[in-house]
Amino acid sequence: MIEITSLKNGIVIDHIKQGVGIKIFNMLHLDEINDEVALILNATSTRMGKKDIVKISNNIDFNVDAIAVLDPNATINIIENEKVVNKLQLELPETIVGVLQCQNPVCVSTTERDVESKFILVDKKQKLYKCAYCDHFYDVEE
Repeated sequence: MIEITSLKNGIVIDHIKQGVGIKIFNMLHLDEINDEVALILNATSTRMGKKDIVKISNNIDFNVDAIAVLDPNATINIIENEKVVNKLQLELPETIVGVLQCQNPVCVSTTERDVESKFILVDKKQKLYKCAYCDHFYDVEE
């Protein structure tokens, strides 16, 4: 059995919906950093049944909105000297830039190299965004 110890300093992304932890890991390119990273899948949770957790043994810069798009119910804990010094509650951002990719093959954000994708939230309940350039809809759940 592998023991996952507590962090002295770092970030814990907790309460991630089961199966979304690997998406967050990949989106943040955590395989490319030199710090220790623990990806815990299917952890038992009294509140959620099963959940995923990501632990990073350093404070890195990352796009909080990108995590919120994948799972707005996740929490981000900033750890210093083995204590939680900041706990971020996430919510879907009204606008998200450079994270989602438009699925419309003729959209300017997919055809032009220097155009960064931009999406606007149109339905919070359904987690539905639309491209700011071509109005193509993007369902985060798919």
